[in-house]
Amino acid sequence: MELHTLKREHPNKKPRQVGRGGTRGKTSGRGGKGQTARAGNKRRPQMRDIIKKLPKLRGYRFNSPSKKSSVVNVGALNVFEAGASITPSTLFEKNLVRRIGGVMPSVKILGNGDITIKVEISGCEVSKIAREKIEKAGGTVK
Repeated sequence: MELHTLKREHPNKKPRQVGRGGTRGKTSGRGGKGQTARAGNKRRPQMRDIIKKLPKLRGYRFNSPSKKSSVVNVGALNVFEAGASITPSTLFEKNLVRRIGGVMPSVKILGNGDITIKVEISGCEVSKIAREKIEKAGGTVK
């Protein structure tokens, strides 16, 4: 006995075909008729209707030149010692500013509150009223 002389004991048999449709012909699976058989059948996908109801985002939104600054009020700067230099990184260390997307944001100091210590501010935008209050307390803005 050799390998090329062996025969199967039970050869593969396909099941007998019966006339109930299946994979033979256009509607042998008995689909069709009804809504899909009628003239003017244009059903829209449900997802498309959901997308169409959503509002569009207008304008150019990526890398816009006018990114919003993180805001710090003058009254919050009293946590520093007198004569301290204030930068965005020192404000981050005192938890007055948070990173946005892992990036240090630009900082703007506004004039809400009162400052009682002399500080030196650099690397931050400063409003007109905040600048007056800082200079009145003996501080400087660069």
